Amino acid sequence: MKKNYAPEDELLFLSLGGSGEIGMNVNLYGCQGRWIMVDLGMTFSGDQYPGIDLVFADLEFIEDRLDSLEALVITHGHEDHIGAIPYFAADLGVPIYATPFTAELVRRKLQEAGIADQIELHVIDDDHGEFSIGPFDLTYLPLAHSIAEGNALLIETPHGRVFHTGDWKLDEDPIIGEPTTEEELRAIGDEGVLALVCDSTNVFNPNPSGSEGAVHRGLMEEIKRHEGKRVLVTTFASNVARLHTLGEVARESGRQICVAGRSLDRIIAVAQDNGYLLDFPEPVDFDTAMGLPRGEVLIVATGGQGEPRAALSRISEENHPLELTRGDVVLFSSRQIPGNEIAIGAVQNRLAERGIVMITDRQSEIHVSGHPGRPELEALYSWLRPEILVPVHGEMRHLLEQGRLGEECGIPHSVIQKSGEIVRLAPGAPGKIADVHAGRLVLDGDIISPANGEAVVMRRRLSRDGVMFVVLDDELRARIETLGLPLDEDQDEFLAEASADIDKAIGRLKGKDRGDPGAIHEAARLAARRAAQRWSGKRPQVSIVMPNGR
Repeated sequence: MKKNYAPEDELLFLSLGGSGEIGMNVNLYGCQGRWIMVDLGMTFSGDQYPGIDLVFADLEFIEDRLDSLEALVITHGHEDHIGAIPYFAADLGVPIYATPFTAELVRRKLQEAGIADQIELHVIDDDHGEFSIGPFDLTYLPLAHSIAEGNALLIETPHGRVFHTGDWKLDEDPIIGEPTTEEELRAIGDEGVLALVCDSTNVFNPNPSGSEGAVHRGLMEEIKRHEGKRVLVTTFASNVARLHTLGEVARESGRQICVAGRSLDRIIAVAQDNGYLLDFPEPVDFDTAMGLPRGEVLIVATGGQGEPRAALSRISEENHPLELTRGDVVLFSSRQIPGNEIAIGAVQNRLAERGIVMITDRQSEIHVSGHPGRPELEALYSWLRPEILVPVHGEMRHLLEQGRLGEECGIPHSVIQKSGEIVRLAPGAPGKIADVHAGRLVLDGDIISPANGEAVVMRRRLSRDGVMFVVLDDELRARIETLGLPLDEDQDEFLAEASADIDKAIGRLKGKDRGDPGAIHEAARLAARRAAQRWSGKRPQVSIVMPNGR
């Protein structure tokens, strides 16, 4: 019998993604038999999923309870919080709530997926906008982050109030937007906060994350240092405040701005439609940029994470209309996302080989994080004074460290959970009460399938050990072809020996096995694999093609 897990007298929290990992954020709150989902993100694939670009949280738990799901509420517009929406929104069939900038990003995704007319999208226009969903009363609370309209959620329930931070930082000079003030946050704490569900990404940073205003000064200083040189700045496309800063820096340094990357074009358009970047300089096209004196152009490009099809990667390969030459400068105004080190290094090495100067945030104050360091976490704890701390948005080491920090700061209870663990927040002592399925799905071509499904597992094996094709003729003699085995000069000798091994293995079959296609198939497969392992140390996948009639 299916358990509801949201009875009348409990307040529950469940992460299906983003707890125990960074990215793919999906959180659920349950109360009075009803659920709301907060964010529906994705992450990018790594080497463990060959041929896969996008990875999603498996929503099986809530898909089995769609009759009790009330809505999807979005904190902000980063891909790890909205990227899965076009793939699952139609199946979930619930309204989506977001602030204007985020709603427009979501709307465009739904339009691209051809399902915009199927989804009810509610735009919460006002700062501190209030709305009700079932037993939940919600308020958007603007907080600084590396995208326009980053928000926390104050979720009021019959059991108490939850402060869900989303991604956030403290910033006295955020450039874009007006974050909720310390006084307002203290007032929320004065009224009582049951649980703080909090971003853990930068918990190991002993310093504040820094102000966006300081980046303006750092970028301006670097660009002045390189007068007469063509300068390219790569940053996260979604960082509207950084784009505003770059527009001002271009104007103040007497440079024309050129934008390279479709995601940048999209973000600028959405931002301007929602009242941001209205003073952003009119970008020049690629041909005009290349025709300007080198010291009179500032290129803003995607690709700082080493993405192979992004503008910077193509420029580094000299496969783009925009060109950099010896002495030109690339400023990496973004942090290196864990897992992207190899791809970023490849781009940087190609640029270095051509004599292009590179500057990162380790050398100059040209980037600040959008997530809170320890001093910011400690400040928020002191203002809100929650009874319970639930760290999210981090690997297990981040969650555990934030739990320790919360205890040091006097928070009575810390609950360290990972995706798939249901936490009871109230009534009584908080803690984990159940484990449910919380796997991963992948977008494989046009098909969403389990991350550990047969196709992905087989592809991983093929990439590691290669494959052998064994074709048996009517006399059961073997013809062999291989892919991915490190044989090279020994190929002919190996093929001869493997064929002989297969012939011997089939010849040793006795009795009814001599005519049994299954027995013949298995004898040939094992002989082929043993020969490959003996010659190469590899255990390839072996495909046997039987003769007609077998």
